[in-house]
Amino acid sequence: MAPIAATVSPNENEFKSVIDFKSLHKQANVPKEFIWSSEDLLETSQGDLDVPIIDLGVVSNGDAAALEAVAKVVRDACMKHGFFQVTNHGVAQKLIDETNQEFVSLFELPLDRKANAYKAPWGYSCAHASRYSASLPWKETFTFQYKHYDPSETQIVDFFTSVLGDDHQHAGLVLQNYCDAMKKLSEVILELLAISLGVDRMFYKKFFEDAETMMRCNSYPPCSGIQAGTLGTGPHCDPTSITILFQNLEGLEVFVDGKWLGVRPQPNTFVINIGDTFKALTNGVYKSCLHRVLANKEKDRKTLAFFINPKSDKIVRAPENILGRQEPRKYPDFTWSQLFKFTQEKHRADPNTLPDFVSEINSKASNI
Repeated sequence: MAPIAATVSPNENEFKSVIDFKSLHKQANVPKEFIWSSEDLLETSQGDLDVPIIDLGVVSNGDAAALEAVAKVVRDACMKHGFFQVTNHGVAQKLIDETNQEFVSLFELPLDRKANAYKAPWGYSCAHASRYSASLPWKETFTFQYKHYDPSETQIVDFFTSVLGDDHQHAGLVLQNYCDAMKKLSEVILELLAISLGVDRMFYKKFFEDAETMMRCNSYPPCSGIQAGTLGTGPHCDPTSITILFQNLEGLEVFVDGKWLGVRPQPNTFVINIGDTFKALTNGVYKSCLHRVLANKEKDRKTLAFFINPKSDKIVRAPENILGRQEPRKYPDFTWSQLFKFTQEKHRADPNTLPDFVSEINSKASNI
């Protein structure tokens, strides 16, 4: 295995590991722990996914015809593959750049310092090596919660200083501002999604007004052994509701019509994709699409992912009359805390997370 700095937390009795990707990058052979199955490594098709770019200005400019046209584009994309991109989103490029830079600095910290920023399920993680021993993703992550209902202006600052020390107070302030901006953006996107589904345009905005979001930065270091079978992130559907993603380099791919197609970064845009929880909130009308991230031989790829989730104890249930029709419910009632616990303790996020979770709920219900 790669050079590792490991510690054990006396409070959590958790094994924490940090893999030295710089050393791995120089090695001729990739450790077997990072090799994925041939099924996961299906070859990329030539070409990119046709992802529509939506101007969010139409949501508030009062042009009903333009809004209806945009809603149809969103509806078609979400029913086919679950991805679209947004522009005119109101998030300053300076804030995006500052947020990226803070994470660049974080991932450059010494190995032992990063290891000590692990506070399961939040904080630093390297290749998810503390949870899995095979099919490891070629990446580092830093994840924290952002509660939409928390009135504190320092909830992110408090977390950063608790796991990284007072010298990361500025990083916490930058990330607090970024999350505040994402919250505002999410409200517009949720309103647009409701319009596209033909339900009350405030339905999803109200449902997520007390959301418990997860914010994550992914760092994909260069990988010299990409031909050996490594992946930045393996094939999966997000178990969360809506993902707002900023990506600086290509690498994201979506599985559509039996092919892996790229989702290329576009200037001044965020990628939006539907997750399993929102799929359930549409009674399966919108897709939670299978996607993965390729490793890059030479470049360091960074992404900012804002995962919108309901408040942990809120019942996930689709509104009636989606697209003006009533259909039998496809999903039992559940809470985000139940699904999150399932992904943390029983089931690695993959293409079957939601159906396997639903099967478990139905099985428990039938045994009562």
